[in-house]
Amino acid sequence: MAAGTWTFTNTTRIKLLNATFDLDSQAYKCALVTSASNISAASTTWAGVTGEVASGNGYTTGGILVSTLVLAGTSSVTVKFATNPTWTASGSGITARYAVLYRSSSDVVCYCLLDATPADVVITSGNTLTIDSITNPVFTLS
Repeated sequence: MAAGTWTFTNTTRIKLLNATFDLDSQAYKCALVTSASNISAASTTWAGVTGEVASGNGYTTGGILVSTLVLAGTSSVTVKFATNPTWTASGSGITARYAVLYRSSSDVVCYCLLDATPADVVITSGNTLTIDSITNPVFTLS
C-alpha cells in the first residue's frame, strides 16, 4: 500500500500565514474517514467532515491526538507528527480511505489517501495501521 501525498484544504495556507494554525504549540489530531466521506480541498472544519470510521474495532471517534507538530529545517521546513498515529484493529477490523489532520475540535489542515490507487485500506484484526511521518513528513514548506 502506498499512501498518497497530503493535500491542503483551500484555506490552510491562509490559516498558516495568519497564525490560525500554530503548528508547534496547538493540539492536532489525525482521524480516519471512509470512501463515503466528503473530505476535499473545500473542507474547512472537522465538524463538517462526514464519513468518519465508526468507533469500535480498534478505532475511536475523533482519531488520535498527535499532539503538537514537529518543525525542522531553515530554508525548507518539514512538518511531522510528534507521535505517529497508530491503530490496532480488533474484531471485524478497520476500513478507511483517507487520513485527516485537523486542529483539535476545529479546522482541517490537510488529508491524504491511504492508498494512492485509490482504494480502501482494510486492517484486519490484530494488525496495525501507522501513519509514519518520520520517513514521510506530513508536508514541507519551502
